[in-house]
Parts: sequence; structure tokens; C-alpha cells
Amino acid sequence: MFRPLQPVGQAARFALGVSFFVLFIAGWSVATLGGYVSPTFLADPLTMLADGWSLLTEQGFLFDIGMTIWRVVGGFVLAAIVAVPLGIMMGAYKPVEAFFEPFVSFARYLPASAFIPLLILWAGIGETQKLLVIIIGSLFQVILMVAVAVGNTRRELVEAAYTLGSTDSAIVRRVMMPANAPEIAEILRLVLGWAWTYVIVAELIGASSGIGYMIINSQALLATGQIIFGIIVIGIIGLISDFAFKALNRWLFPWRLA
Repeated sequence: MFRPLQPVGQAARFALGVSFFVLFIAGWSVATLGGYVSPTFLADPLTMLADGWSLLTEQGFLFDIGMTIWRVVGGFVLAAIVAVPLGIMMGAYKPVEAFFEPFVSFARYLPASAFIPLLILWAGIGETQKLLVIIIGSLFQVILMVAVAVGNTRRELVEAAYTLGSTDSAIVRRVMMPANAPEIAEILRLVLGWAWTYVIVAELIGASSGIGYMIINSQALLATGQIIFGIIVIGIIGLISDFAFKALNRWLFPWRLA
């Protein structure tokens, strides 16, 4: 019997998660190997694995994977370096929030992919252009989410610090930032997932390497097995990075993340 918010044990959670993938692959196999879907539109799992092995061993796909990971990490770190301090300032100081918030709220609705033609004109089709797509897609989301988190700091913590003689700057450094560090880390984890979307879009246009570049080339060849393999690789890397981020957050903030 399922009950709302009732916790699930680790073993049951693992079993349920694996069972979904088993059922998904089973349905995919029946649809493709059973002849219900044409191979032109959807490769079967065995063909996908064979195409993936060919990509890794014969076509240098490992280099493409490395380039995509580098772009995601580089663009995301650059965005976080700017976004986290600015978000903290906006959340802590209302005049700063009043100055930046209208523009940030406006900019976060602009799709990063719409900037690609302009970025190609400004920065060419090299690495700078792809990093800028990720930065634009991540920066404003992180700023606003961090600002909201810091702005919701418990008032009693701030008042208690003032009572003990704390200064304004110390309130930010020693109360607001530590109190919201776990939530800021969770925000970064979530937006990192979005960064993967932006990098693939950037690699679909004007790229000579990367997972997105491989996918667009495979589409021209109607190699659906290679396309699916590339998509699965993105999901696996994203899942690994997500679990790693969660583990790091549990280690850094054991009192907030179960």
C-alpha cells in the first residue's frame, strides 16, 4: 500500500529504479525486434550496441565525449562563479535585488539557442561560442534561484546574530551563506542538468566535435543506432554526475540532505 510521503528503503528504491529500465528496454525490444517499428526510424537495442561499439573503437567517439564534458564543465563553472555571488548579494540586499531583478527575470526567459546565430557572428564557431551558450542558459537561472533562497533566510537567525553584535557584512558571511549553502548546492546540481541541454544544442550547429556533432552527422546517414547511443551516453554521464553531486552534497551538508 502506497502512502503519501512514506519513505522507501534503499533496496526498494534501487529495485524500483532498475525495474523501470528493464521494462523500458523490454518494450523497446518488442517494438523493434518484433518488426512493429521500421529500423529506419528506430534501431533495436542490439544494433544500437553494435553501432555504439563501432563509434567508440573506430570513430573516435571518446574524444567527442571528452569535448562535450569539457564544454559543460567549463561553461557551467564560469556561470556559477558569476551567478552565485550575485545571487547572494541580491538575496541579502534589497536595493541590489531591485536593480538587477527585473533584467534577470526578463533574461531567464530568453532561450539560449536563440543566441546561437549572434554568438557565431561575435565569437565564431570555436569553443568560446559554445561556452557562451552554456553560460547564457545557466547564468540567469542560477542568479534568480540563489537570490530567492538567500532572501528566504530565517529571520530569527539574522536577529539573533544582530543581538550578539554581528555586523552587516558578517550577517551575510556567517549567517546567510552557511544557512543556505545546502540549497545553493542543490540549485547548482539542478541547473547542471540544464547545461547538458544547452551544450548539445550548441554542438548541433557549427561544431566539429562533441556528442551533438556526432548525432547530427548520424542523422544525415539515417544511423538511428548511433543517434540513440549518443543520447544514452548523455543520460549516463548526466546520471553519474547527478549521483556524484548528491554524494558530495550529503558529505558537505549531512544535516540537510538525507
